[in-house]
Amino acid sequence: MTGAVVTGLGVASPNGVGTEEYWRATLEGRSGIRPIRLFDAAPYPVRLAGEVDFDAEAYIPGKFRAQTDQMTQLAMAATVMAFADAGLDPAGMPAFEMGVTVANSSGGIMFGQRELQQLWSQGPTYVSAYMSVAWFYASTAGQLSIRHGMKGPALVLASEQAGGLDAVGHARRQIRCGTPLMVTGGSDASLAPVGLAFQIATGMLSTRRDPSRAYLPFDRDANGYLPGNGGAILVLEDAAAAEARGVPGVYGEIAGYAATFDPPLDDGEPGPDTAAYDPPRGSGRSPRLRRAAELALADAGVAPGDIDVVFADAWGLPALDWEEARAITELFGPRGVPVTAPKTMTGRLYAGAALDLVTALLSIRDGVIPPTLNVTEPAPGTDLDLVLREPRRRTVRHALVLARGLGGFNSAIVVSAPTTHARSST
Repeated sequence: MTGAVVTGLGVASPNGVGTEEYWRATLEGRSGIRPIRLFDAAPYPVRLAGEVDFDAEAYIPGKFRAQTDQMTQLAMAATVMAFADAGLDPAGMPAFEMGVTVANSSGGIMFGQRELQQLWSQGPTYVSAYMSVAWFYASTAGQLSIRHGMKGPALVLASEQAGGLDAVGHARRQIRCGTPLMVTGGSDASLAPVGLAFQIATGMLSTRRDPSRAYLPFDRDANGYLPGNGGAILVLEDAAAAEARGVPGVYGEIAGYAATFDPPLDDGEPGPDTAAYDPPRGSGRSPRLRRAAELALADAGVAPGDIDVVFADAWGLPALDWEEARAITELFGPRGVPVTAPKTMTGRLYAGAALDLVTALLSIRDGVIPPTLNVTEPAPGTDLDLVLREPRRRTVRHALVLARGLGGFNSAIVVSAPTTHARSST
C-alpha cells in the first residue's frame, strides 16, 4: 500500500450515531431533520434542523464533558468510534507519531450562551472556568490531543462547510511530512438561540415547516437549506505504517485534494438568497469550484471519466445550486456522472461536512450510491444525473466530494478504492 489511507471511521449525525447506523439510515432514506428540540424555537422563522441524539456518557469521561461544548463532544465520541474501528489503542502508540487536524466553524456556541446567561442572571461567580476554552474553535483539537495523548501536529481550520474537507487535506499533508497517523474530520453544534439567529441573518436558511419540502437542493422549489449539528472523524494513516501494525482493513485513500477561493461579489450582483433559477449572469459566486475539482482530480491522477459519483455541496439556494451544477456539467458533461446529496437527511453540518467523505468511502466499500431525499422536480437547466429517492447500485472506484464555505471557500477531495486490505461490507 502507498499514500494516506483511511483505516477508521466515526460518525455522530442527526440520522444516526455510529457509522453503520448512519449508513443504514442513509440508504433507507431516514431523515434526521425535525422540529428543533434543544430550545424553544417558536420565536424564530426557522423551526427545523438536524439534531444529534447521543449519550455523551457512553463515550466521554465526566471531566471532559464538564469542560466541553457539544461541538467538541461530537468529535470526541466519533474519535472513540474511529479508533475502535481502526483496531487501534492510542495508548499503545508513540505520542509524537499521532496528530490531530480538525475543522470547526461556529465555536462552542451552546456552552457560551449557557454561561453568558448565568453571568447575566446570577453574576460572574456562576460562570464556569471552562468558558475560557470551551467556546474556542481550537478546543476540539486540543481536547482530542489531551485525552488520547497525541503530541504530534495539532491544528484547527475554520472555512465553514469547506473546513471538513480542508482538515482532511491538511492531515494528508502531515502524513506526507512524516507523521504516521492523523485524527481528522470536523464537527459543529451551532443550534443555540444566538447561533440560529446568526444563521438566519444570512438569509440562506429555509423557513418552511414541512421537513419534506424545506431543504431541496437542485429542485425547482429550492428555497434555502437547514442547519444541523454533527460530526465525523476519520483515522488517516500512512499506508506502509498501517500495514506494518496489521490494520484490520482500509476504506480507501485520500487520493486528491485542492482548495480555491472565490473573489467577493461585485456591486449590483444578486445575493445568495436570489429566488430566480435563471442563470445569474456574471454572478461570480463560485467561479473557482470547478477549478478546485480539476485540481483535485489532477492531484489524484484521475480523469473526469474515472469518477463514479459526485457528492455535491448542495447549498439549496437556486443561484448557488445553479453555480455548482454548472461546474459539474462543465467538467463531466450534461448528466455525465451520478450526483448525490445525502446531507438532505442531516442538514448542512458546516465543518461536519467531513461526513460526506465518510459516506463516499462507504459507497466505495458497498458499491452503492445513497439517494438525495425530497427532491421531486429537478430545476431546469441543471442537467445533473441526480440519484433520487432510492440508492443506486454501482461499483465505485473513485468519488469526488465537493464543499463550499460561506465567504468564498471551495474544496474538493477525491477518495479512491484501496488497492489492498479493502474493508468488506457489513
